[in-house]
Amino acid sequence: SKANAAFEAVDEEIARIEALISSWKATSQTSEINRQAGKQPVKVDQELFDLLYRSIKISQLTSGAYDPTYAGLLKIWNIDSVMQATPDSGLVAASVALVGYERMVMNAAEHSVFLPEQGMKIGFGGIGKGYAADRAKLLLQNLGISAGVVNAGGDLISWGIQPNGSPWRISIADPIKPHQILATLQISNKAVVTSGNYERFIEINGKRYAHILDPRTGWPVAGLKSVTIVTSIAEFADALATSIFVMGELDGLALVEQLTGVECLIVTDDNRMISSSGLDLKELGNRD
Repeated sequence: SKANAAFEAVDEEIARIEALISSWKATSQTSEINRQAGKQPVKVDQELFDLLYRSIKISQLTSGAYDPTYAGLLKIWNIDSVMQATPDSGLVAASVALVGYERMVMNAAEHSVFLPEQGMKIGFGGIGKGYAADRAKLLLQNLGISAGVVNAGGDLISWGIQPNGSPWRISIADPIKPHQILATLQISNKAVVTSGNYERFIEINGKRYAHILDPRTGWPVAGLKSVTIVTSIAEFADALATSIFVMGELDGLALVEQLTGVECLIVTDDNRMISSSGLDLKELGNRD
């Protein structure tokens, strides 16, 4: 009964967060910010304001590789539909002109957010699932659950240890054969988040276009197959995995090596596997 009550509480919390931050829900505060772009500021809950503020900090950290105003690009890149051709380059350029986290006006005293140009949009893809995982973990801890793992659509956050006293074993999917294991980690009180191009993509004229867009160019990124981030906060891991995917192998790895308590595992398009200096891989899968 305690477990069932915990599951129900988590379901309610996830639904609450989705209703607040989802840009796909017309009634959310995020959607209202987008509707009022170029018109007027929107007063929002402190929770959403703080999440957006942290998103901007990650944008600054990654030199714009992560940008919450990327959402305007989604109208020309509908990866989940059957696109027959890539968008016109002029259309892409026009959409990129509406991207820019530094242009948002955030008023802390009023708890308001303003997008100064009509057509600008914010979205929490690349950070929202991680935030939801962190919230679920906190809720369960407050309910007296001493150990566990939350899986929010592949964004994992753990706390405590297994009943047998050992750490949690987390397997990372091989982007070449996603149903096989690339590597296994043993973790406790850590988040593990993977961004990849092997689940959501389209192919046009024999070329694969992943769902991860570079907000600076407006085009899907290439060069990497997957990026896994290991750190203590799922929200940060989520945004950083997306950012490293956009930044690429060299710049992404250089950034991770500068961050305390953050590790990464990168798989390149030519199937090389690169890890940060402090990542402790317990097992490697058979990549035959």
